[in-house]
Amino acid sequence: MASYRNQALISVSIIASMFQFSMSYSFRNCIESPGSNHTTFKCTKRQAQTVTAIVSDIPHSATNISISYCKLVKIPPQSFSHLPKLSDLQLNNNHMRNIDNDAFANLQYLHTLNLSSNDMVHLNSSIFHDLQNLRTLILADNRLTNISSDLFSNLSKLEILDLRMNQLMNFSAVVHSISNLKGLKKLDISFNRLITLLHSASLPQSLSQLYLGNNLLTTLECQNDFLSSVQVLDLSYNKVLTAQAFFGLNLSNLEYLRLHSTNISIIMFLNHTNVMPWHVDFSGLGLREPQMLVSLCKQLSYYPNKHIEKMLLQSNDLNGLNDKTLSHCPPITNVLDLSYNQLKSISCLQFLERQNHLAKLRVEHNHLTHLISCKNHTKFPHLKELSYRYNRILEVNSFAFSHTPNLTTLQLNINIIAYLDRKALNGLKQLVTLRLDNNLLSDIYKESFENLHSLQTLNLRNNQISVIFNNTFYSLSMLRILDLGGNKITHLMPLALEGLDSLNNLYLDRNHLAEIDGHLIGKLHRTLQVLDLQGNFIHYITEYVYSPFITLSKLTDLKLDGQMPYGITLLPHAFFRGLTSLKSLYLSNNHISYFSTDTFDDLKNLTFLTLDDSCVGVTQLKPGIFKNLHKLETLTVENMGIGSFSKEVFGNLTGLKVLHLNRNAMQTLDVDLLETLTNLQYLDVRNTPLSCNCPNSELQNWTKNNQRVQLIYLYNLTCPDVKGSNFYNFDTHVCSDFGVYWFASTYIVTLLVTLLPLLYVKLYWKFKYGYYVFRSWFGEQWRRLREEEENCTYDAFISYNSADEEWVMEQLLPNLEGSGFRLCLHHRDFEPGRNIIDNIVAAVYSSRKTVCVISRNFLCSEWCSLEIQLASYRLFDEMQDVLLLVFLEDIHERQLSAYHRMRKFMLKKTYLQWPGLDCTDPIKAQELFWTQLKRALRSSNSRSQDEEQTLENVQNGPQIDDARVEEREYFMNQGQMDDGPYYLTP
Repeated sequence: MASYRNQALISVSIIASMFQFSMSYSFRNCIESPGSNHTTFKCTKRQAQTVTAIVSDIPHSATNISISYCKLVKIPPQSFSHLPKLSDLQLNNNHMRNIDNDAFANLQYLHTLNLSSNDMVHLNSSIFHDLQNLRTLILADNRLTNISSDLFSNLSKLEILDLRMNQLMNFSAVVHSISNLKGLKKLDISFNRLITLLHSASLPQSLSQLYLGNNLLTTLECQNDFLSSVQVLDLSYNKVLTAQAFFGLNLSNLEYLRLHSTNISIIMFLNHTNVMPWHVDFSGLGLREPQMLVSLCKQLSYYPNKHIEKMLLQSNDLNGLNDKTLSHCPPITNVLDLSYNQLKSISCLQFLERQNHLAKLRVEHNHLTHLISCKNHTKFPHLKELSYRYNRILEVNSFAFSHTPNLTTLQLNINIIAYLDRKALNGLKQLVTLRLDNNLLSDIYKESFENLHSLQTLNLRNNQISVIFNNTFYSLSMLRILDLGGNKITHLMPLALEGLDSLNNLYLDRNHLAEIDGHLIGKLHRTLQVLDLQGNFIHYITEYVYSPFITLSKLTDLKLDGQMPYGITLLPHAFFRGLTSLKSLYLSNNHISYFSTDTFDDLKNLTFLTLDDSCVGVTQLKPGIFKNLHKLETLTVENMGIGSFSKEVFGNLTGLKVLHLNRNAMQTLDVDLLETLTNLQYLDVRNTPLSCNCPNSELQNWTKNNQRVQLIYLYNLTCPDVKGSNFYNFDTHVCSDFGVYWFASTYIVTLLVTLLPLLYVKLYWKFKYGYYVFRSWFGEQWRRLREEEENCTYDAFISYNSADEEWVMEQLLPNLEGSGFRLCLHHRDFEPGRNIIDNIVAAVYSSRKTVCVISRNFLCSEWCSLEIQLASYRLFDEMQDVLLLVFLEDIHERQLSAYHRMRKFMLKKTYLQWPGLDCTDPIKAQELFWTQLKRALRSSNSRSQDEEQTLENVQNGPQIDDARVEEREYFMNQGQMDDGPYYLTP
C-alpha cells in the first residue's frame, strides 16, 4: 500500500506540473461545454491510452466530466485527485478491465459515477472507499461475476445502484454488500444469472425499488418479510418462475409489481398472496382469451377496493374483446392499456361497458385496420386521451369519435390512414392535440377540422399532402402548432392559412415549395414565432425580390437550411427585412454564391446563426456583413471556404460566445481580432490549414497564454505545410524580434548601398558642406565669426580656381586693392598649419562679401564649390547679402543645373560678366565692370523687405520660367543689357 501511495503522490505532482505548464485555455482530449464556467467537460472518442493523459489539463473547478468511447483499459491511483470538486463522473463505454485502489481518491464530493459498458470482471474491495458522498453508482453492462462483501461499505449515502447486464449469480453476496447502505432506494440486478433469492442478510429498509427481471429465477427462497419494504418489484422475464415462489411472502407494501413473461398463474397468485391487485401489472401473463379477462375481473371484484387506477394488459395476445369482457372489473378510473396485443377491431369501445369513468385508453401496437362510425353508440364522456398509434388503420369513417365527445388528445399517428372522412373528427370540440403524422393522407379539407375549435396542436407530418386548399384551417382559431413537414406540398392556396389567428409554430419543412409566399405567411404576423422551411425547393434567380418576411416582426426562429436540389444559391437583396425579433436563423447546406453587405442588417436581435456548407468554393465574406449582429452569441460557419478571418467581417460581433470555423480555408487568424471579441468563449478551428510559419507565431503564443477563449482540440491541430508537426509547438525561433531587426537592418543597408552612388552624384557637396557647417557650429567657431561680422577683417574673400590666378593677380587685385579694398586670398591670407576647411569658414565669415570668380575650371574644383556653398548659405539661410558672382567666360545655364544654390542666386541677384575681347569697346566695358563690382562691394549686407520677400519666393520655388532664362541668355550673347553691356540682371 505504501508503494501505491508513493506512486500516487508522484502521479499527482506530475499532473500538477503539467497543468501549470499548460496555460492555454484548450484541452488535449476534452471540450468544455460552452457557458459552463469551467465546470462541464466531454472527452469522447479520444485516442489517448490513459486517464491521466485525458484529464491532466482539466482545471480543478470541474464538476462534471464525461469520458466515453475511449481506449482506456485501466484507472491508476490518484487519477482524479486534482479534481476535488467533481460531482458527476461518466466513464461508460470504454474498455476498462482494472480499477486500482485509490483510483477515486480525493473525490469527496462525487455524487454520480458511471462505469457501465466496460470489460470489468472483478472490483477491488477498496476502490470506492473515498466516495462517502456518492449517491448513484452505475456498473451495468460489464462482466462482473461476484461482489465482495465490503465493496460498498463506505458508500453510506448511496441511493441508486445499477448492476444490470453482468454475470452475477450469488444474490446473497449482493445483498450482504448493500445491507448497511441505509440510504439505498433503488437496486437493479436485471439481466444477470440469478437462479434464487436466497440470502444471508436483509435488504436495507430504505430500499423501495428492486429490479430482478431477465434472470434465471426458478424460485425465490427468501424470508417472509424480505420484500416487506419494497414498493416497486420487477420480476419480468424469469420465464420459469411460478406463483408458488411467492407463497407466504409479505408483499403488502408493493405499489407496482411487474410479472411480464413469467410462468405465474395470476389467479393463483392473487389468491395466495397479500399483494393489492390494483398494483399489479397484468401485462405479458398469457391472458389470451376474453374469458380469462372475465375471470381476472371477477377475482378483482372480490376486493373491498371500489376502483382500479391503472389496468395494464399489454402483450397478452388478446385477439378480441366482447361487450362483457371488462364489465365485471371494478371501475377503471385512469388508464387502460391494451397495447402489444392482437386486436383487430374495437367496435366503438363497446367492450368498455360499465367503464364509463375511464380517462385514458391506449390500444397501440395492435392490428386495427379501420375505425367505424360511432354516431349512435354508447358515449364515454370521461375519456380524455385515446391512442391508436402503431396499428394498421387504413380508413377513418365519419363520426368515428362521436362516442368520445370530450377527448382532449387523439393519437392516430404511425398508421396507414389513406382515407379520413370529412366528418371523421366531427364533434370533438374539446380536442387540444391531434396527431395524424406518418400516415398516407393525400387530401385534407375544411370540413375535416371544422368542429375542432379548441385544437392547439395539429400534426400532419409525413403524409402525402400536395395542396393546402382555401380555408382548410378556418375553424382553428386556437391552433398554436401546425406541423405540415415531410409532405409533398407544392403550393398553398391564397386562403390556405386563413383563420389561424393564434398560430405560433408553422412547420413546412421537407415539402416541394419553390418560393415563399410573403402575402400568405404575412397574414400570421401577429402571432407567428417559428417558421420551418428547411428542405424545400426554394431558390431565386435575381436579388431584387421583395422580402417575404416584411411583416413577421414577432418571428424568433427561421429555418431555411438544406434547400433542394442545389440550395438557395442566391439570397435576394434585403431578404430578411422585417425580422426585427428573429433570434435563430438556419441557412446550412445551401450553396449561396454571394452574400451582400446588407444581408443580415435587419437581424439586430439575432443570437444564433448557422451557415454551415452554405457557399460554393473559396469565398470571402464581405466587410460589414455582420455589422448589426451585436447580440449574436453563436455563429457556425463550417465548410464555407472562408479564406480570411478579418476584423472587417467579424469585428462587430462583440456579443459572440461560440464560433465554429472548422473546415475552412484560413491559413492565419488575427489575434487582435480575437482579443476584440471580448465575450468569445468557444472557438473551433479544426480541419483548417493554419500555416506553421512566422505569420502565425503570434497566434501560437496567444493559444498558449489566453485564458478566455477555449480553442477546441488545439493539440490535435497539425501543420499542413510541415509534415508531422503540430501547430501548438512549431518552431518560432526564426520569427523572433532579432530576426525582424536583422531583416530590417539588412534591408536598410541594401537600400543604402543601392542609393549611395546616386546620392554621391547628386548630393555629395551638400552632405560635405553640411558636415563642415555642423563641425564648425559645434566648435563654436560659427558663433564667434558671426559675432565679429560687423568688424570684418576683409571687404571680400576671393574664391577662384588656381587656373584663373593670373586674371586675379593681374586684373582683380590691382583694381580693387588699388581702390582701398581689403581682399582675402587663400594663397596669401590663410593661416598656415590650420585645417583648410576651418580656413575657408574663417575667410567667408571674416569677409563682408565673397566674390566667386566663375569659370569652367572653378566649377570642377571641389574646394571652390565648398566656398560658394558656404557663401550661399549665408545668402539664403542667414539672410545676409554676401555673395557676388563674376563670370570670366560664357557658361550655359544647363552646365549650372548641378549647382542648385548658384542657379537660385542667378535667378534673384545681379551678377557680373567679364567683357571679352570680341565686344565693341572692351576698354570702356572693363571700366564699367570695375565700377559695378566696386559699388557692389561697398553695398550693405542687409536686405530690404522686398528683397527678402523675393528671396522667399525663390526659396519656395522659381518665379521665372525657362523662357525668361533663354531671354537673358540671348541678350548676354548680344552684349546688350539694361544696366550696362556686361552687368546682367534677372
